[in-house]
Amino acid sequence: GSTMGVSASLTVTPSYPATINTKKHAEKCAEAASMVAGKHNVIRDMPPSMGSEDFSFILNASEGAYIWIGNGAVPKSQPKGGCMLHNAQYDFNDDVMTLGVSYWAQLVFNILK
Repeated sequence: GSTMGVSASLTVTPSYPATINTKKHAEKCAEAASMVAGKHNVIRDMPPSMGSEDFSFILNASEGAYIWIGNGAVPKSQPKGGCMLHNAQYDFNDDVMTLGVSYWAQLVFNILK
């Protein structure tokens, strides 16, 4: 259609499918995270995100779970607040690496026991 002599068209091109966790895998991930970080630090009911994620292709091929580990406290280099990933001002918090490695080790231990 046109309005005031102007018309437009829109082409929507599908790109990334939805990233959907399987419940049993999400529970295993939450259990490992609770063991490492404490139950009070694990959010099991995050609101859905409209962002795209290439991990969705993996979850379409195999059951699993996509988790967010967080980035800890806002780094001193960003006194006005932290930036999300994929931002030129993002400053990875190295202090969270121990937590991340501990989480993955705990998850593997839980699965193999």
